[in-house]
Amino acid sequence: MRHQKAGKKLNRTGSHRNAMFRNMVTSLFEHGRIRTTDAKAKELRRWADRMITLAKRGDLHARRQALAVMRDKIVVHKLFEEAPDRFGDRAGGYTNMFRIGSRRGDAAPISLVELVAPKEKKERKKKKSKAAKKEAPVKAKEREKSKETKASKKPARQAAPEIGKVTASELEDNKGSEEAEAGSEGAVSTETKEDKEQE
Repeated sequence: MRHQKAGKKLNRTGSHRNAMFRNMVTSLFEHGRIRTTDAKAKELRRWADRMITLAKRGDLHARRQALAVMRDKIVVHKLFEEAPDRFGDRAGGYTNMFRIGSRRGDAAPISLVELVAPKEKKERKKKKSKAAKKEAPVKAKEREKSKETKASKKPARQAAPEIGKVTASELEDNKGSEEAEAGSEGAVSTETKEDKEQE
């Protein structure tokens, strides 16, 4: 009986098996997904979950343990930076496995193993009470009234004067100057009449 002997042997020696899964788990974290046979995929999920658990812990000892398995420092540092944000609220099950058919040469069942996408936090909508629902139309009407009063208080826009056209203010200025000239001519003419009468 194989009591307390976890893991599949996969018809390989221990050193070959460990080297293979080290390469596979490094490739999984480097590319985000990997395609392999069903038996290897099931075993690979155990290795990946263990590495993510170490990355969530995040201390120096955990980093050294991960580096003992994955030999690429860049991939390990990337995993330790992203794991707390990406998998922080999840307590296991960090990978998904999808069966995608059979291999062409020997018809071995093939699966796709990929990392779970991060969850987007949804904001919960607060339920409105019955009193708030009744007050909502009243507040909407008040808003419309305040908008109307603001619009009436705003001064009307003045059109920019166009070249070649005389504006109303210019016309008023011209009329005022003509009236002043006419008034001065009238004064001159009245003086001349009075002078003529005295003479």
